[in-house]
Amino acid sequence: MFKILPERPNDALQIETLLDRVFGPNRQTKASYAFRHPVAPIADLCLVARDGEDIVGTLRFWPVLIGGESNPALLLGPIGVSPDRQKTGIGRALISRGHSLGQSLGHKIVLLVGDVNYYCRFGYSPAMGHGITMPNEAPERLLVHELLAGSLNGVTGDILACDGPQPVGKIAAGAVA
Repeated sequence: MFKILPERPNDALQIETLLDRVFGPNRQTKASYAFRHPVAPIADLCLVARDGEDIVGTLRFWPVLIGGESNPALLLGPIGVSPDRQKTGIGRALISRGHSLGQSLGHKIVLLVGDVNYYCRFGYSPAMGHGITMPNEAPERLLVHELLAGSLNGVTGDILACDGPQPVGKIAAGAVA
């Protein structure tokens, strides 16, 4: 049995170990990590799946911008589930809770890099269909999901990294391309 709970500061080592097991030690060379390094994840949206004291799943969201300072979004990931616990509903529970929390905090758009055949069940579709791209990432792997219907209307462009936590609906100057 597992519970979805907020990530705690002392969970970092277990999370990094889990992510290395799931994605390999070179995971941080992927294009999506370039958008994570300049800023911390959004603390209220960092979740773990815990079985007792063991972390068996993890999910984080990071602030990004789409095409400019007026289009904030969340970048989901990485999401990782212990290999021996995959296909048990942990990933689904993490994404569902993450979406609900993000929506309750006023976020409207979520992006992720992954396989559309898997993530379409959570409402994701190819971002390239909306004119949204991630530099150095295969266009068909960048996916998008609206937490609020209609939020993608008129939103296009490259994903930009943020230089700090961004308040919802208000973007501070200084986004890093």
